[in-house]
Amino acid sequence: MYAKSYKELIVWQKSIQLVKAVYTITAQMPKSELYGLVSQMCRAAVSIPSNIAEGYKRKSRLEFLQFLSIAEGSAAELETQLIISKELYPQIECYIAEQLLEEVQKILVIFIRKLNAKR
Repeated sequence: MYAKSYKELIVWQKSIQLVKAVYTITAQMPKSELYGLVSQMCRAAVSIPSNIAEGYKRKSRLEFLQFLSIAEGSAAELETQLIISKELYPQIECYIAEQLLEEVQKILVIFIRKLNAKR
């Protein structure tokens, strides 16, 4: 790994932006969603940069790959939750979060592929 810190990784930086976008979206949802969709979306979003950071700190390429894979799973979970929230609350704008999520997912796929190629 060439970055001195996980904070230098573009995928981590973009996923932090994604967390902020998700919190902006969920703040607009009804209070009745606090323990439902809001909680699920926030946890999935926070899980992405958290797993990237934890995997990076493990110092092993195989462990890093495992945590990147977990982050990718959380991204898919969040993607599903964004689809649901758009269906239930079409008045809430999700475009920025969707764009960031798409970027994060693409970077994760490429990152995982490149790390796997080094085996």
